[in-house]
Amino acid sequence: MSSTPASDSPCPVVRSLAVFGDAWSMLILRDANLGLTRFEQFRRSLGIAPTLLTRRLAALTDEGLLERRRYSERPPRDEYLPTEAGRDVLPVLFLIGAWGRRHRGGGPLTRFVDAQTGTEIVPLAIDATTGAPIGTRDIHVAAAR
Repeated sequence: MSSTPASDSPCPVVRSLAVFGDAWSMLILRDANLGLTRFEQFRRSLGIAPTLLTRRLAALTDEGLLERRRYSERPPRDEYLPTEAGRDVLPVLFLIGAWGRRHRGGGPLTRFVDAQTGTEIVPLAIDATTGAPIGTRDIHVAAAR
C-alpha cells in the first residue's frame, strides 16, 4: 500500500476500511442496526472490554456512523443510534455474512430473517446500471475523477 493517508486514497475501499478500523467496529454497527443502543447492551452482546468499547463508540460517533444521545441525566447515560451512514453499512455486513456462510460455514450459524415475512434474508450485490450480480462480469479500475 502507498504512503498516502487512507482518507486521501482515491480507492473507496481503502477509505471505507480506514473508517471501520477493525472487526469490533463492524460488530458494533451490526448490533446498532439490529436495535442495540446502550453501552451495556453492546458489551454483553460482544463480550468486549469496556475500555475498547468506549474507544470504538467514540470513533464511530466521530466518523458519523453513530449518533450519541443522552437518555439519562442522573446518572449521565448515553445511547448510540445509527446515522444514515451507519444504516447504509447494514447491506455490506449482510454481504460479508453471506460470504462467511458460504466460505467459512460449518456448524450452526445464526440467520437474519425478514421480520414481516419470516423468510431468511439472502443478500445479493448487483450493479444498478446493468442489473448483473457483482463479480459475474469483468471489472476494470478507472482513474479517479
